Amino acid sequence: MRRKIIQIDEDRCTGCGACAQACHEGAIGMVNGKARLLRDDYCDGLGDCLPTCPADAIHFVERDAAAYDAAAVREAKAAKREVVQPLACGCPGTRSREIRHGREERPTAAVAPTSQLSQWPVQIKLAPPTAPYFDGADLLVAATCSAYAFADFHDHFIRGRVTLVGCPKLDGVDYTEKLATIIKGNDIRSLTVVRMEVPCCGGLEHAATEAVRLSGRDVPCTVVTVSTEGEILG
Repeated sequence: MRRKIIQIDEDRCTGCGACAQACHEGAIGMVNGKARLLRDDYCDGLGDCLPTCPADAIHFVERDAAAYDAAAVREAKAAKREVVQPLACGCPGTRSREIRHGREERPTAAVAPTSQLSQWPVQIKLAPPTAPYFDGADLLVAATCSAYAFADFHDHFIRGRVTLVGCPKLDGVDYTEKLATIIKGNDIRSLTVVRMEVPCCGGLEHAATEAVRLSGRDVPCTVVTVSTEGEILG
């Protein structure tokens, strides 16, 4: 039958695996480090994978394809629950997971500091928008450099928040659509943006605040600027 179905441009694909994680039907898999549509009958044509792709490598096309088979998808999901699943792209760094630490009080000179990171991955480009840890979260969107500049970053900013980091200048992408998808699809309670004083960090601030507007959600947003000397400017 002729129907709407996704098409993946392997030349543009970066192999991040975000689309494979976002595809609830299991239609997308990673083959030789690239995303690939594995079965036409697993693709429902709704396109949950499209907004997760940081390289704009996935688009809809209309072509002859097998009809979506919901029963086959359910059977495949049931089978997968019985086995340990390999990582989407074979890279441990992209596996989505929650991290739980012992919650000690603020460390003193006699106590080693404890990481306050509560989830992985932290890169905006890699974070799956439907990850369960986003639901009900206080979200932190931070410039990559800010954690190096501000000495007490974990206790001051990461503690109690779900953390996403990025650098629009180095990554060369606009995070607006990805962040808007996360905010719209989850019960985000608040958004804190930590940026550096340098001009290029304005892109991160703009993406985050614009994402709130596009999401249509009433999410309180706070922007904190850190100087290159590690001081909070406002």
